Amino acid sequence: MIDYLIIGSGLAGISFSEIALQNDKLVLVVDNNSQNSSKIAGGLYNPVILKRFSEVGQAKEHLTIMHNFLSGLEQKLNVKVDFETPILRKFFSVEEQNNWFAASDKVNLAPFLSTKLISRKYQSIDSPFGYGEVLQTGYVDTALLLAKYKEYLVMNNMFLEESFDYSLLQEESNGIRYKDIRAKHIIFAEGFGMHANPYFKHLPLDGTKGELLVIKAPKLDLDVIVNASVFILPLGNHLFKVGATYDWVSKTDIPTEEGKKELVEKIKEVISCDFEIVSHFAGVRPTVKDRRPLVGTYVNHDSIHILNGLGTRGVMLGPAMAKSLFDNIEYNLPLDKAIDIKRFDKKR
Repeated sequence: MIDYLIIGSGLAGISFSEIALQNDKLVLVVDNNSQNSSKIAGGLYNPVILKRFSEVGQAKEHLTIMHNFLSGLEQKLNVKVDFETPILRKFFSVEEQNNWFAASDKVNLAPFLSTKLISRKYQSIDSPFGYGEVLQTGYVDTALLLAKYKEYLVMNNMFLEESFDYSLLQEESNGIRYKDIRAKHIIFAEGFGMHANPYFKHLPLDGTKGELLVIKAPKLDLDVIVNASVFILPLGNHLFKVGATYDWVSKTDIPTEEGKKELVEKIKEVISCDFEIVSHFAGVRPTVKDRRPLVGTYVNHDSIHILNGLGTRGVMLGPAMAKSLFDNIEYNLPLDKAIDIKRFDKKR
């Protein structure tokens, strides 16, 4: 009998898998590659919601857990995936500058917003009003992380590449059985695939489609991430990841002409040089109506759990949410009410 059968190997699934392994648990991860929002993600971590100038809840704590988690994985997998990089918010007016400085006076935002106006000029970006620097930011190479982690799981016989068949899941008194696999617990970390899950499909996972481009722009010289109407993230060799769109209607991961057009228009608002599109990706983010993760245990069986709804902040939230769920299962530590799926019980 294994300890954990984990369905999904995106950011949520690998976060839980790794925390379980660190605690000497036996795991098996099942995935069929149907959900790719973690793989194609921008991978940014940013403790501030710049649109509203509000702090991401428990940002300091989540960032600490994330960096420790990624540092351990980098050593284990012998690969670099966590790149601490400044995010510069481009100002378009004096009013935007003033809003920034007013926000940086707030106690909870002060650690994350520099009070120094950045007037440095970057080739091919017109910035008469300068930039504000967000602190403690960067990005994770999610595609590389997930590929390397899957290799590690495969090498250690902990990965099963197949579609999960819910009809074959049997509930037992001391856990679950799936085909010939017996496990004490099953963790569903399926992202937008949750809609097919009979145990949790009642939960309000909306899903927000996002599209990204990788562009080549030899005349753009950046060593920071620029945030304007889109983010522009330097990848090296004159390549830049640019995103992202937000589409609340479509639920497919097929890139569209409309998405490409929207991104190209927004890029042209920020940079003045020529660029070519190298690649175009799309995925459906597992977003929730109340913008909080979905973490917890199925009401009728204490071996069936969910880790989902990380939305647009999978890299920052994944390790912390996985730890919360693991501690809840193993040590009975209560989940934060804001993330616990019990918050939807009364609404059914």
